[in-house]
Amino acid sequence: MGKREEYEKRTEELALPLIEKNNFELVDVEYVKEGSNWYLRLYIDKTGGINIDDCELISRALSDKLDEEDYIEDAYILEVSSPGLGRPLKKDKDFTRNIGNEVELKLFKAVDKQKEFTGILKEFDKETVTIEIDESTDMSFKRTDIALIRLALDF
Repeated sequence: MGKREEYEKRTEELALPLIEKNNFELVDVEYVKEGSNWYLRLYIDKTGGINIDDCELISRALSDKLDEEDYIEDAYILEVSSPGLGRPLKKDKDFTRNIGNEVELKLFKAVDKQKEFTGILKEFDKETVTIEIDESTDMSFKRTDIALIRLALDF
């Protein structure tokens, strides 16, 4: 396990009790370098959506825990935010929550000269994701072939 994965795992372990205590859901944790800065990001959600006060509550509580544990070697910026509407579906719970919703799917390599598909998320398992393109057409894709899958945004 690399440094980044270790930091994400330990942060998730520290954050989960704080997040669950407030009836929130931990969507994702990422430790990434952007430019010259490292960012430790937590994405949280709840029924009805997350607001700035929710983010501040978790950020303050987690910041204290991170200072106590002090396991991250680099200087970093802690961010706690909503995952946003266009967030990718990554974990099984993301897929489960969105069965029946319209999704956009982008592939690494084209299938029938097409790399992007939109349809209703029908089902998934460890290996595949199936979407309904139209009433008579379902398509299944290997999860390893999918570059990005997220909720379709209609404006």
